[in-house]
Amino acid sequence: MNAEIFKYTDTFEFESGQTLEGLEIGFHTYGRLNKEKNNVIWVCHALTANSDVFDWWKGLIGEGYFFNPEEHFIVCANILGSPYGTTSPLSINPATGQPYYLTYPQFTTRDMVKAHRLLAAHLQINNISVLIGGSLGGQQAMEWAIIEPERIKNLILIATNAKHSPWGIAFNESQRLALSADPTFNNNTPEGGRNGLKAARSIALLSYRTYKTYGITQQEESDDVTDNFRSSSYQNYQGQKLVNRYNAYSYWYLTKVMDSHNVGRGRNGVEKALSQIKAKTLVIGISSDVLFPVEEQQLLFRQIPKAAFAQLDSFYGHDGFLIETEALTNIFTSFFKTDVKGKIIELQRTA
Repeated sequence: MNAEIFKYTDTFEFESGQTLEGLEIGFHTYGRLNKEKNNVIWVCHALTANSDVFDWWKGLIGEGYFFNPEEHFIVCANILGSPYGTTSPLSINPATGQPYYLTYPQFTTRDMVKAHRLLAAHLQINNISVLIGGSLGGQQAMEWAIIEPERIKNLILIATNAKHSPWGIAFNESQRLALSADPTFNNNTPEGGRNGLKAARSIALLSYRTYKTYGITQQEESDDVTDNFRSSSYQNYQGQKLVNRYNAYSYWYLTKVMDSHNVGRGRNGVEKALSQIKAKTLVIGISSDVLFPVEEQQLLFRQIPKAAFAQLDSFYGHDGFLIETEALTNIFTSFFKTDVKGKIIELQRTA
C-alpha cells in the first residue's frame, strides 16, 4: 500500500524560526473513524521506519492483532526529514529548484509533532484514543501528550526517554562521524555518503542489540574460523540493507533530532513538563536495552501523573519493542483493564 500525501499550503515554521514551503506529509490510515470519533490509534514511528505500520509492527498492529482495523482507525504518519513521503533533504527546495541536502532546516521532535497535528486537523481527528510510539516514536508521542494533554486519552511509551542521554548522543555522533568521513557525503547527490551510512548503521546496531544477542545469533559453529566471521557478515548485510532503502542526509538530520529531544526545554525542566501529561499512560522498559536503559523509563513512570510501568525481559535489547509483540500484547491487555495510577504491571518475558 502506497502512502497518501497531505500537502500543506501555508508556510511551515520550525521551532528554530526557519521555514519550509510546500510541506508534504506521507501517511497511512487503516480502518474507519467511527461515529463517535473515539477509536483513533495514532502510531509514531522510529528512526528509519515509515508510515506503513502494518509492515513493520506485525503481530501487534494489523488484522487479527491487538490494534486492528476492524475496531480502530489506525493512523501512522511519516516523520519530517524521512524519505518515505514527507518533505526531506532529498526533496526539491522550491527556492532553488535543487534538492535541499545539507541546507534542509534543522528540526526537533516538536516540529515533527507540529506537522502531525496539521495532518490530524486535515483528517478531522480531534481526539486520539491511543497514542503510541517506541524509541524516537516514543519521544514524539511524549511531546504531543505534553503539547495537547486534553487530546490524548491513552499514551503508550516504549523504550524511550524524557531527554536524550549523553550516551545516546555519543552513539549518534559516532554515526555522524562515519557519515562525514565518507568523501561523497558533501557531493550533494542522492547517493552521497552511502559508505558512511553503511558504517553508521553498523554502529547503531551495537546499541540496538546486546552481547547476548550476538552471542546466540552470530556464534561460530567451528573453532577453526579465523576470518569472515558471521557477526562481520551480519554487520555488512544490515548496513547495506539500510543503504538500499534510505539516504545519508535523512539519517544525519534525524539523529540530530533525537539528540535535541528534551521535554524540559522551555518548560521549567523535565519534571514540570511530564506533570502536564493527562493521559492514562503505560511506560514500558526493556531490561536489556543499552541505548534507552530501564532507569529512563522508570523516571517517566515516576513523573507522569497517571502512569503504569511494565518491564519487558528480552535478549533482543532495544529492538525488543519491534520483536516481542506477543509479550507487548499481554502487557497492553492488562493495562487497558486496570486503574493504572502509580501501578507497576508485573508482566515480563524472559528470553
